[in-house]
Amino acid sequence: MNTKSIMIVGVGGQGTLLASRLLGSVLVDQGYDVKVSEVHGMSQRGGSVVTYVKYGDEVYSPLVEKGEADIILAFEQLEAARWLPYLKEGGAIVTNTQKMDPMPVVIGTAAYPEGILETIEETGVRLHAVDALSLAVEAGSSKAVNVVLMGVVASHMDFAEEVWKKAIRETVPSKFVEMNLKAFDLGYQSGK
Repeated sequence: MNTKSIMIVGVGGQGTLLASRLLGSVLVDQGYDVKVSEVHGMSQRGGSVVTYVKYGDEVYSPLVEKGEADIILAFEQLEAARWLPYLKEGGAIVTNTQKMDPMPVVIGTAAYPEGILETIEETGVRLHAVDALSLAVEAGSSKAVNVVLMGVVASHMDFAEEVWKKAIRETVPSKFVEMNLKAFDLGYQSGK
């Protein structure tokens, strides 16, 4: 199998690292060689966080170059736009419709750009935008946005639903498993 690349991008505190652990667990369970690399840019202060995930028969490096990502999973619209050049032709972006103000917007030196999703769509990429925050709240907690988004990504991949649910059971603390399974289901259904 050719190597596949997935990028998970967001802002510190959004749960991108749990999402990458779930994805890595699913891929290893399916017998792939998997490499994961996490880059934190002031993540504890709301800075950009990116995780590179590569999988295939044999993977030598986890890093994803511009134009290589098969899927970009964005936890926030501006991050989807920021990392768009890394998407390969024919790739897909799954993004949360949520907006999180970066520091320049918070302190009033810049405005949050308008029409981000429309601009991305105009490039011709496959865009799947979902209000993951609302679905997470429906599942029981706003903190389940990451698992909702993993459900959407799972609907774009060729692995059985149960493989993903097994990874959730093994990765998430037991008291949060049922809520996260519901979040996954809501995301998975919205991705269909």
